[in-house]
Amino acid sequence: MASLQHGRIATDMLPPLPRLILGSSSKYRKELLSRLQIPFDVMVPAIDETALPGETPQATALRLALEKARAVALLAPGALVIGSDQVATLDGEQIGKPGDHVNALKQLQKMRGRRVIFHTALCLWDGRAAQPEKAAQIENIQTFVTFRDLPDAELDAYLRIEQPYDCAGSAKNEGLGIAILEKIESTDPTALTGLPLIALTSMLRRAALPFFTKKIIAGQSL
Repeated sequence: MASLQHGRIATDMLPPLPRLILGSSSKYRKELLSRLQIPFDVMVPAIDETALPGETPQATALRLALEKARAVALLAPGALVIGSDQVATLDGEQIGKPGDHVNALKQLQKMRGRRVIFHTALCLWDGRAAQPEKAAQIENIQTFVTFRDLPDAELDAYLRIEQPYDCAGSAKNEGLGIAILEKIESTDPTALTGLPLIALTSMLRRAALPFFTKKIIAGQSL
């Protein structure tokens, strides 16, 4: 344990932080991870994100989160790597990123007045693990989202303003998209945006990554 020197923890006594890498091209996940105030790098995993035949939405999300983390870990030995994937489902059918306005409007028309399940899978790969089969922590967080029953004109207007064509479900809940949602139910409030921070901080703690490296003196951060 680090020693106290004149009311502060001696930073030279703290163990070095392992390299933390976010395996994602998502600007939303990058913004969320930055909230933890832990230095991290970003690497984009090169994997095929196509769902397998007969694969359940939850299985797809978990598999891809694991594959993303593992792919980056192979390029960065000894690092902690975060992989995450999200699959939206309605009546068991996967709902992907719309890509353009026409597909986004079709998605919102189909989901209006309905309850959609978002599976946000998270994997933390610990490259320091002596046994590869024990390197991964993995979890799926479910978020239940009820969409408002809005007319086509409102849905079309929303899409033209925010253009959420890179978001599964065609709505940015952290932005104007919250206005087309009626209810969000989840145990992890940032899961819907793409990175469940409550689950992630639990995983990082199990990996012995400290959070509060900025020491407090008289109630102020150094």
